Amino acid sequence: MFDPRPLVDIATAIGREAGALVQRMRASAVVSFDTKSTSTDVVTAADRASEQLVRTRLSELRPGEPILGEEEGGPDGGIAEGLTWVVDPIDGTVNYLYGIPWYSVSIAAQLDGESVAGAVVEPSTGRVWTAARGHGAFLDGTPLHVSATTDLSLSLLGYGFAYRPERRQRQADTWAAMSTRVRDLRRAGAASLDLCSVAAGRLDAYAEHGLGRWDWAAGGLIASEAGAVVRLPGSSPELGEDATFAAAPGIADAMHDALVESGFGKV
Repeated sequence: MFDPRPLVDIATAIGREAGALVQRMRASAVVSFDTKSTSTDVVTAADRASEQLVRTRLSELRPGEPILGEEEGGPDGGIAEGLTWVVDPIDGTVNYLYGIPWYSVSIAAQLDGESVAGAVVEPSTGRVWTAARGHGAFLDGTPLHVSATTDLSLSLLGYGFAYRPERRQRQADTWAAMSTRVRDLRRAGAASLDLCSVAAGRLDAYAEHGLGRWDWAAGGLIASEAGAVVRLPGSSPELGEDATFAAAPGIADAMHDALVESGFGKV
């Protein structure tokens, strides 16, 4: 029987190495960067160096297995038959660029497109979030559980913005509408850690459009294994084809409906 837990150990060990690298690069020099889809969508030299380190170490420890990375790509469509590694070398690059300590190295193993093991490493703190399919979710070895909230109006919702200004405006309208239906909103800037925050009960729910597979591959599994209701891109058309959603089960349906009514699925 397939046991994904050894893959968590590999993801954790490599994620720690990559996290140490990006921390050294952040401390030793001014961070240089380029842009990608828009002038606000940045990539740093540390992103590229981190991904190269992860690819090199995976090729040593798991030779021949495909790798999908944010910076260097991978299998067409991001899904390969069998086991594929999915890597975000720095999730929260803008935070990293500005010295805000809320960013991560995210590494997941997916089997036929579904996450079975993952680790999200916080370089600035050394904390490690992990999960293996069917074996629960953990923060530094301590089991994680989503919040027990059942009242949408007392819920804390995490969210994100797209990079393109015209879509941001539509999203801003949605978040303005949602602000009257929940306790409060939080925009932190790193999807993997937002999903981990749902797993830990630090957020009651999280929703965002436009994430890449590398953004949610590990964090989505961690949230799910901690008990969250998780809907990934392509699974919930009423939220939008590129929507990622995670929520504590006690408010998941109410949060979903509130997002739809606030126009989330139309942005």
